[in-house]
Amino acid sequence: MKNSITDVPGIRVGHIENLEGATGCTVILCEDGAIAGVDVRGGAPGVREIATLDPVNFVDTVHAIYLGGGSAYGLDGASGVMQYLEEQGKGLDVGVGIVPIVPGAVLFDLPVKRHDIRPDKAMGYAACLDAAGTDYESEIRMGNVGAGTGATIGKPAGPAYIMKGGLGTASRKLGDLIIGAIVAVNCFGDIIDPSTGKIIAGALNESKDGFPGSLNVISKTPAEEPSVLKSNTTIGAIATNGKFTKPQMTKIAQMAHDGFARTINPIHTMYDGDTIFALSTGEVTADVTTLGAVAAEVMAEAVLNGIKAAESAFGIPGYKEIKEKIKEKK
Repeated sequence: MKNSITDVPGIRVGHIENLEGATGCTVILCEDGAIAGVDVRGGAPGVREIATLDPVNFVDTVHAIYLGGGSAYGLDGASGVMQYLEEQGKGLDVGVGIVPIVPGAVLFDLPVKRHDIRPDKAMGYAACLDAAGTDYESEIRMGNVGAGTGATIGKPAGPAYIMKGGLGTASRKLGDLIIGAIVAVNCFGDIIDPSTGKIIAGALNESKDGFPGSLNVISKTPAEEPSVLKSNTTIGAIATNGKFTKPQMTKIAQMAHDGFARTINPIHTMYDGDTIFALSTGEVTADVTTLGAVAAEVMAEAVLNGIKAAESAFGIPGYKEIKEKIKEKK
């Protein structure tokens, strides 16, 4: 176990970054396909193939999940994932060929550096090559990688007081059952450690050695729309070797959002497009309620891991830098 979503057999992850544009994308490849569900909670989602995952619709198997920066422009990266999968012969057989099913979601990182550079078809394809060739070390890369490259957190106090977000992953094993999570944390609100209930990252105070609390900031003017860059959205996926149906995976995706709620405050705002996909490789019999409850715990851990791994970059302080400032203040 590497404490990574890739602990789930058949799941591979690849990342690609463009540091000039402060953006990137992450691909979760399902080598033999996976039953999938999704739940969108944020008020400003940027997504593709979401209707396909509705439990009443025909297709229930996906071949990859795409997570990217670049706002809606970044959805173009999924075309590269489709190209890669088609070349590998992976997709839905439609008689005259195959159609890879690649649901995806994007986050808003355009203001971080160069808004005219965003994930495209070539980057999506490159992320697949990274996934196919990953070794132990690259599989568990976290922080300023892939879809987390330009991620930021804590927006209510304005762009001068934000912190660096990032990409995190985690996993848990219950007997033969394995549950993994991956997430790109780019939220409007603060990051909370559930074990203490305290803010560990988010909107900074004026001296940048503490946290006023994002909820406190917006509560001071409850009748006004927060004057912030609307550059948010936390996106991720749960994967398991448990055997579940499409409706059950949709329920698991819903329950996994509790992991967001335990670690991010505020969450699911009008400025976030929070989305969680859920994948089942169908090997081990398991209970949906148990899996969903544990998925929320694993997702919460992935959020914390991503923030703690995020390094200072693009003029934006990371977790370690601010932690040291808080330590010096004391």
